[in-house]
Amino acid sequence: MEEDQIIPKCKVVIVGGSAGSLNALLQILPDISALNAFALVIVLHRRSTDDLTLEELLKLKTRITVKAVEDKMPLLPGFIYIAPSNYHLLFEKGEFLALDTSEKINYSRPSIDVSFESAAEVYGDTLVGILLSGSNSDGTEGLKAISKAGGVIIVQDPASADMPFMPNNAIVNTTPDFILDVDGILKFILSVNK
Repeated sequence: MEEDQIIPKCKVVIVGGSAGSLNALLQILPDISALNAFALVIVLHRRSTDDLTLEELLKLKTRITVKAVEDKMPLLPGFIYIAPSNYHLLFEKGEFLALDTSEKINYSRPSIDVSFESAAEVYGDTLVGILLSGSNSDGTEGLKAISKAGGVIIVQDPASADMPFMPNNAIVNTTPDFILDVDGILKFILSVNK
């Protein structure tokens, strides 16, 4: 990966995934000791319950503070934010997060597309979008929005994904800046974290 292709002014890294993506996150997060200049936002398809098992699991796997997003929560560098179940996660100017209960998109709430598109509007070329394993088409339209806004888009190499449909769909329908396996995604995050 070319050093000059790395965006030094990254403010937000947003990661979307569905089936199989948790495995990738559990390999990535333990090797990130701190987030120096940006926030990491995770949007995973999950059951429509108030269960905080995902948040608790991720807290065990990283030294970084993990926050379950609440409506109108400030988005600050140095933290990991997890989209709650049964809400779309939106980004607002002034660096706040918002929750929305509008209809499901791609059978999902949170929808990766909704969050990626919202983040692209607010963060533009200071945004990195990463799409992981999954079994539907969510995330592709959001990646297009990030790319159009000048951000960097990364898709998990389908050969390394537990469920390759979602990354395959994104590769066919977008022009990713990088197609990376789990180790490559980790290295990329570490490279923008300097």
